[in-house]
Amino acid sequence: MKKLHLSAALLLVAALAAGCANTVRGVGADVKGTAQAVEDVVK
Repeated sequence: MKKLHLSAALLLVAALAAGCANTVRGVGADVKGTAQAVEDVVK
């Protein structure tokens, strides 16, 4: 359960950092890349 909370917090921080550092188009690319990375990990 503790790992789940830590993972959620890390994802939130990463999303906030990506949102601040990129344009809207860049954030879309980051989200797409993140989704692909998560999909690769799940496989």
